[in-house]
Amino acid sequence: MEIVADGLAFPEGPVVMADGSVIVVELAGGRITRCWNGRKEVLCEIGGGPNGAAIGPDGALYVCNNGGLDLDKFQNARGPGHEGRVERVDLSSGRAERLFDHCDGVALEAPNDIVFDSDGRMWFTDLGKTHDGIRTASGLFTALPDGSHVAAIDRHAISCNGIGLSPNGAHVYVADTHQARLWRYRRAPEEQRPEWVATAPGPVGFDSLAVTAAGNICVATLYEGGISTITSDGAMHKFGIPGERYVTNIAFGGTDMRDAYVTLSSSGRLAKLRWDEPGLELAFNA
Repeated sequence: MEIVADGLAFPEGPVVMADGSVIVVELAGGRITRCWNGRKEVLCEIGGGPNGAAIGPDGALYVCNNGGLDLDKFQNARGPGHEGRVERVDLSSGRAERLFDHCDGVALEAPNDIVFDSDGRMWFTDLGKTHDGIRTASGLFTALPDGSHVAAIDRHAISCNGIGLSPNGAHVYVADTHQARLWRYRRAPEEQRPEWVATAPGPVGFDSLAVTAAGNICVATLYEGGISTITSDGAMHKFGIPGERYVTNIAFGGTDMRDAYVTLSSSGRLAKLRWDEPGLELAFNA
């Protein structure tokens, strides 16, 4: 395992760029950082708690922002300035603009992860906030990147986190953190209930995910850290990363799409390793 960058403030949301660099969000630092060859460059001091990120059809970076953390309690911060939102970042200028913080008049709680389909539509999860023994609502949403439309797909989830598309674009996969379950939705912009795919054994949680070209779903796994790979029929095996409690994301890149970039959030590192199969190319890159 090669360490690409360290000293990051709870890195998440890796985006592998066409030039081989990797953009990560620093959730506990409120910034977006580009990493390559042992170097780091801050692209945007976005504030709040940037969580998941993806390149959109216009080449901009779209960011799910959970509003920030109360680092003393390691729980979600609340109040003015800590609203959950989806933001667009112009990578050439570093300027961030807020696209959504409500859906149908209901405030977003803690947007978490995001993916774009081939039509340029975004799909994003809202994990919900946890504070002072209280958990707020979670869900799956879809929206247009020009800010003209946002809709709820499922407001009855427990803890939606990672998100990805099947190779044929027919389904949206969503990882549930607290239940360690993987769910599958139809890629249809309408309210619906999901289909259960798999549940991980043991005292673990699910975080973000990436899909392989063959359609396997690789889910970053918490507490007993590693990557759990789930086939379309629900079979599962795990690649463990000893000593890493918060393995939070995986993203694929490289000329053969077998370079797997993994965020080791508890130790503040971005790592690269060779995967045993190629990842699925995303709809957009920059």
